[in-house]
Amino acid sequence: MVDEHYPTARTIVLVMDNLNTHDKTSLYEAFEPTEAKRLADKLEIHYTPKHGSWLNMAEIEFSHLSRQCLDRLIESKEILQQEVTAWMNERNQQKNCMEWRFTR
Repeated sequence: MVDEHYPTARTIVLVMDNLNTHDKTSLYEAFEPTEAKRLADKLEIHYTPKHGSWLNMAEIEFSHLSRQCLDRLIESKEILQQEVTAWMNERNQQKNCMEWRFTR
């Protein structure tokens, strides 16, 4: 996937949760050592907090988007952008949507 989608990238930034398989050492289980090192050197990994991750809230919103907006074939990229923008604007007007906060 690295070579297919990002062949010219020097660095690929990943944001992941702290699942025990989400580290560069897992590459060495899937690939030969030289290939694993080549891939690992391209990756810059940032982990979300272990407890109360904001990623969970993002996953919930994507789930709503999937069920409420993307539950059918959409014919073009332009229509997709219009549909998602309309869904997002409507969702942001609702009083029961998530309130994003950041505290230490």
